[in-house]
Amino acid sequence: MPQITEEFMREMLAKSRPYSVVILKAGPKIGMEGVRDIIWQHGCRNMELRMAGLLPIICRVTDDSDVAGIGIFNASEEEVRKIMDEDPGVQAGVFIYDVHPCQSFPGDSLPG
Repeated sequence: MPQITEEFMREMLAKSRPYSVVILKAGPKIGMEGVRDIIWQHGCRNMELRMAGLLPIICRVTDDSDVAGIGIFNASEEEVRKIMDEDPGVQAGVFIYDVHPCQSFPGDSLPG
């Protein structure tokens, strides 16, 4: 593991900036008829948000928990609530969500 100096750590922390993380969970209508089409619409919308630079990190959760996904938005908590309230899956009751402010480093990404 690389050694991190206190100076480097302070420099990196000064570069961090606010983002918003969404925890997407199964909603009360997750088992409704036609849910696959709604989830597809939700996924297409996520790709649009990703291409627009608003949702650079999208993670589908694949275990048996009620957590369906995690996303990191390049937007304020208020903006993200508006975006999520317009999501077809949320509007249909297929998903519910929590938004949390967070800090991270610009340019971070998942390895390819």
